[in-house]
Amino acid sequence: MTHFETRSGFVSVVGRPNVGKSTLVNALVGQKVAITSPRPQTTRNTIRGVLTLPEENAQIVLVDTPGIHKPKTALGERLNTLVYGSLADADAALFVVDATKPIGPGDRLIAERLKQSEVPVILALNKIDVVSRETIMDQLTSGSGWDFDAYVPISARKRDGIDAIVTELVSLLPPGPFFFPPEARSDQPDSFLAGEIIREKYLARLREELPHSLAVVVDNMEMDDKGILRISATAIVERESQKGMAIGKGGSMIKAVGTDARQDLEHLFGTKVFLEIRVKVEKDWQRSDELLDRLGF
Repeated sequence: MTHFETRSGFVSVVGRPNVGKSTLVNALVGQKVAITSPRPQTTRNTIRGVLTLPEENAQIVLVDTPGIHKPKTALGERLNTLVYGSLADADAALFVVDATKPIGPGDRLIAERLKQSEVPVILALNKIDVVSRETIMDQLTSGSGWDFDAYVPISARKRDGIDAIVTELVSLLPPGPFFFPPEARSDQPDSFLAGEIIREKYLARLREELPHSLAVVVDNMEMDDKGILRISATAIVERESQKGMAIGKGGSMIKAVGTDARQDLEHLFGTKVFLEIRVKVEKDWQRSDELLDRLGF
């Protein structure tokens, strides 16, 4: 058997903010590799999820990208550049469209970019569990003019239509060896995933502009001799006033975030976790190229 009987490829998952890209990637991979929240710009890096299908002898590497939007900061500019860069290296694209909103200028802009990139495209119409059949048909009809390779109605949250997406993606993969070991689920280091989970818990609780001003860096992560995974992390905000919000009255915010994050981390790493979070101010980090580099954007 030659190794070229295996098929593998990179699939760029693109769409406007908040259409459910990360939820879809997690559903496809079968575990949490990308954080989710109802706020735009939750995903800030191109996060790779890995799906290996032994029966098909295939491996799909999903590149979950930030939502494409009109950038207002240096961070916003970098996020859009990341997305378009991921298309250049992709073997296929999964274009996620929100069934609860009519196809708008943002979707059309992305569709245009996808046509230019010349990669095969599957359009996934997400959130079909909350709209009527008629709406689904209307949306699919209005997207049919783009003439993509396949159109699949799905509910990422309920895992509806996931198998159909996988079948379509496998058919687009080029022959080639696996990029990751079959048991891999993500290429992100554990420290990155831990930081993202802490940030997700903050996003669920914080209001207004603070979520965009918040970054989380894991400073240290090691197993002690009792088998407890000790993680210390820093939540970075842009202003003194935000520091108080991130800590909470009498430390209530940090405590709630820590408790929630610890449960997810124990589930992810399969061991007891001791988590320590501190909060630090880095003025206007989103606008500073030096700080964006340091924070890994």
